[in-house]
Amino acid sequence: MKSALTFETVATCSTTKARASLLTLPHGPVNTPVFMPVGTQGTLKGITPQQLQDMNCQIMLNNTYHLGLKPGKETLDLAGGSHKFQHWNGNLLTDSGGFQMVSLLKLAEITEKGVQFASPHDGSLMMLTPEHSMALQNSIGADIMMQLDDVISSLTTGPRVEEAMWRSIRWLDRCIKAHERPHDQNLFAIIQGGLDKDLRRKCVEEMVKRDTPGYAVGGLSGGEEKNEFWQIVSLCTDLLPKNKPIYCMGVGYAEDLVVCVALGVDMFDCVYPTRTARFGNALTMNGIVSLKSGKYAADFGPIEEGCDCSTCKNYTRSYIHLLTASKETVGCHLVSVHNVAFQLRLMNGMRDAIIKDDFPAHVKKFFASYFGGNKEKYPAWAVSALKSVGVDLLV
Repeated sequence: MKSALTFETVATCSTTKARASLLTLPHGPVNTPVFMPVGTQGTLKGITPQQLQDMNCQIMLNNTYHLGLKPGKETLDLAGGSHKFQHWNGNLLTDSGGFQMVSLLKLAEITEKGVQFASPHDGSLMMLTPEHSMALQNSIGADIMMQLDDVISSLTTGPRVEEAMWRSIRWLDRCIKAHERPHDQNLFAIIQGGLDKDLRRKCVEEMVKRDTPGYAVGGLSGGEEKNEFWQIVSLCTDLLPKNKPIYCMGVGYAEDLVVCVALGVDMFDCVYPTRTARFGNALTMNGIVSLKSGKYAADFGPIEEGCDCSTCKNYTRSYIHLLTASKETVGCHLVSVHNVAFQLRLMNGMRDAIIKDDFPAHVKKFFASYFGGNKEKYPAWAVSALKSVGVDLLV
């Protein structure tokens, strides 16, 4: 399959499966491992594209289903695509709309043809087929576009899991056929198969035959046991081609990002940094800080010492406490800016450590800092996952 990207591995960890790479896309380079902030409606909630650019964010997400409803394909075509529409000069990745099969399940009906949604805005019906998903994503103009897959909850068991896996393969073939801009847009396949390792193996085998420019591990981060989660991620990174980017969809907690990088994943996305900001929660290398707490009322330090985001450079915990406690929207904005900057800094730190071949020590230092030096607080699944790639957190 034609590709509008190049992927070059710069360094690999000599202990784990972590790697630092350079992904070059139509709108510029992306240093991996990378966290991609989610801008559902063409923007991150409470953050302008210019602010993202100022943080050196190289790639963000847009949501095909939501942009397909509003402003709609016609407006996107008139605007010349989502880059111009939202004034974003970096790279864009679009999901296919498929995830809404889970999140809007009460409003969706799935058949071989596609997924029929009832609009959450007015109840009108929208049929999302692989062909329509491609047409919308071609109009959006994303640098990376995802196939429409048959998404099921990670807690689903029985014949439905295999049905969804095979349908996702058939839908990928329809997406490839309908994709009109392979010269400047990259279509990624999504590996499905639930928590069944044999189905995941079969899905990887079939998807790799289609030779797409990159691959995503889908259908996780939906409430499954973390021990099952990491084993599926590790299985997929073992089986997928080493010369193409691997994207783990919907992963955004700091400890999850660190573990999955160690397991060989290159790309991540999640709404978590901005969503948790709306509750006054700031992400730091020393764990989560709840700024609504009264103990910050007279704390005149920044959210996080050493952070160079515009929030930490200009505002105190005391001021942000006032805003978040009184539900002033500026508070949400300031914490969102910090949280996205934190995620980008977390990824850059891991990349630097991989290049220096100091990644295992970096991982241990992160866990010690994030969990306050208390090894008893380390998640058991993370300890097991990292041990599988040669990093013993408890030693």
